[in-house]
Amino acid sequence: MIKDKQTPPAFPEAATASSSQKADKDRNKSKKMEEAAENPHLSDKTDLAPSEDSQSLSKTEPLEKVLNEMSEEIVNLLSKYAHLVSTRAALDSSHVRELDEILKEARAIENHLKQKREMLKQRFTFLANTLQS
Repeated sequence: MIKDKQTPPAFPEAATASSSQKADKDRNKSKKMEEAAENPHLSDKTDLAPSEDSQSLSKTEPLEKVLNEMSEEIVNLLSKYAHLVSTRAALDSSHVRELDEILKEARAIENHLKQKREMLKQRFTFLANTLQS
């Protein structure tokens, strides 16, 4: 009994599956070649097409490049967004501090005016008492 050198003896099912996959690929290739022979206008495209392995590599390389570029763009946009949000938060914070200062100033002015009104009341009361006597 001759065994596949690449597959360990403990995995004969894997060797069978692997050989059946290879046979399927060979059948697909031979079918494509037959179709190309039957349809000469399609054979130009088939002759120029690279093998399946190189096709998958050529497809994954641009895909990885596009994914990397998109990833960089997303990171860039997120950092810009984070910067805008932090800038906006700082601006909002400064507005809140400014409004707090204005409110304190308004309360101080209100208290000052209340004191003045109370002092005027006392003066008018004193003047009215002086005039009555």
